[in-house]
Amino acid sequence: MTDTTTDTTTATTAVVDAYIAMWNEEDPARRAALIAAAWAPDAAYLDPMLEARGHDGLGAMVAGVHAQFPGHRFRRLTAVDVHHDRVRFGWELAAPDGAVTVAGIDVGTLAADGRLQTITGYFGELATA
Repeated sequence: MTDTTTDTTTATTAVVDAYIAMWNEEDPARRAALIAAAWAPDAAYLDPMLEARGHDGLGAMVAGVHAQFPGHRFRRLTAVDVHHDRVRFGWELAAPDGAVTVAGIDVGTLAADGRLQTITGYFGELATA
């Protein structure tokens, strides 16, 4: 692995960790700061249940998840895999008692400044062919 690849992976991992922290942050002001750190201004999020665009849309989406799943926490499960302007990583959402509510993988694109441009979330494991 080259130093450039290592630097890119380290920087992208920090962005992804800010993204995961965004999901867990209950304070709207701190959550907004995490959104600004992790996401490009015109970012877009999409999963089977949710869709959001821009920083305000992301903040409202996360607030809705907190209302629906009080006390739940997101956790990154895998290393962050990066190539070119693409990123992927596994995660889970756990209830306060530790029971996993849902797990999945997020696949995204990075903006020129290294922040997230898009994330598409997938729930569960892929079925075998």
